[in-house]
Amino acid sequence: MAIQIQNTAYDGEVLERLLTKAATGNELVQKGLIKLVPNIRKKYSIPRLKTGTMLQKRKEMPESNDSKGNFNYSEKALVPHDFMAYTEFNPRAFEEIWRKYQPKGNMVFDQLPPEVQNQLLDAMSRQVNFELGYHFVNGIYKDDDEDDDHLFNGILTQIMADSEVIHVKSSSAETMITRLQKVRKATPQVLRNNPNFVYMMSVDDADRYDDELTQRDAKGANWTDTNAVRFKGTNIVPLAAIPDGVIIGTVATPDEDSNTWGAVNLVDDFNVIQIDKVTNAGEKYFFKMLMMADTNVAFGEEVVLLDVREAATVSASGTSITLTAQASKVSLEPDSDSKAYTISGDDILMGAMLEITNTHASNKLTVNSIEVAAGATKKIYYSGKSWFDAKEVDVKITEVSPQQVQVVGTVETTTKEQA
Repeated sequence: MAIQIQNTAYDGEVLERLLTKAATGNELVQKGLIKLVPNIRKKYSIPRLKTGTMLQKRKEMPESNDSKGNFNYSEKALVPHDFMAYTEFNPRAFEEIWRKYQPKGNMVFDQLPPEVQNQLLDAMSRQVNFELGYHFVNGIYKDDDEDDDHLFNGILTQIMADSEVIHVKSSSAETMITRLQKVRKATPQVLRNNPNFVYMMSVDDADRYDDELTQRDAKGANWTDTNAVRFKGTNIVPLAAIPDGVIIGTVATPDEDSNTWGAVNLVDDFNVIQIDKVTNAGEKYFFKMLMMADTNVAFGEEVVLLDVREAATVSASGTSITLTAQASKVSLEPDSDSKAYTISGDDILMGAMLEITNTHASNKLTVNSIEVAAGATKKIYYSGKSWFDAKEVDVKITEVSPQQVQVVGTVETTTKEQA
């Protein structure tokens, strides 16, 4: 039975309102950080258009071979998956809680006071929104009808699975200010001052950033107040569902200029609850909500991700690396140059990450055809179909005057003077 009565004995007046545990809701939706497309049952495509360089010297009689620049059209897909909330209960469970609420006549649900029914519905809606808030960020889809934990892919999973995302190299030992400096410097210049560009992070990390500002001599707010939730003019949005150690920088709005998208069957699916008897002859009732959802990002290259979460340590057996967690790390010492390793595991899901450290001084190695140089460390990610090498940026912040920031890309290194 869904209603479980614990530690109660009616012996007088009790509070007439059910108190429910405080919980956050679906913050991506509530805070306007995602564009939701309604009435999608099968698939929705996010159209993307990229152009090449077009300017050139003037020619009096341009010919076809003088054409410069292309229009490259592509699509990102939103494919909603079905899931539901379903629970059964017996209304008579309330008889031992509130004497004044004991049903009169036949024991049927519609004779219970409306305030009890509404509070149960409200409690269910709050819980569903709380769980959806987690899945919209961290959800991972698994094609298994018996698996109720992997319902659809959340925004963070889609980001981890996108080969165009900009990854920022950092460590858990660095301050929040340093991490935000690195994220800003790794962000494409055209996005840095976009009013809709935001930094999304966990509530704890946002508090840690606020503490660092407060502790600055004569510059931060005092301990009875909070500092502005911004960095270099860019808004910081704390989200309960984002894990500690993760910063996501991207354009996030409820409009079509957003880089974060979601597809649902109906926008109010998450609030529509069906109530009925389980059987005509029985006393039990059920609450049921049917839902469909999926998320994605339009442009991976407009997402900057910093992730310093600790990964699970795994080892290699021969040339096989078996993963046991969504985020893993392994140290390898190849006994020959270009030694090839392969990744295996029963539950390698979309967005999985493997950090590879080659401890050999001269021999390079490959993991699923991705090369790791001698003495190097590299992170690779799983797109749902194959493993790829991330586009990682190493931002060096040195304490010199004027302060310089060295941005080391995957191909070339440039030095920029910090503003």
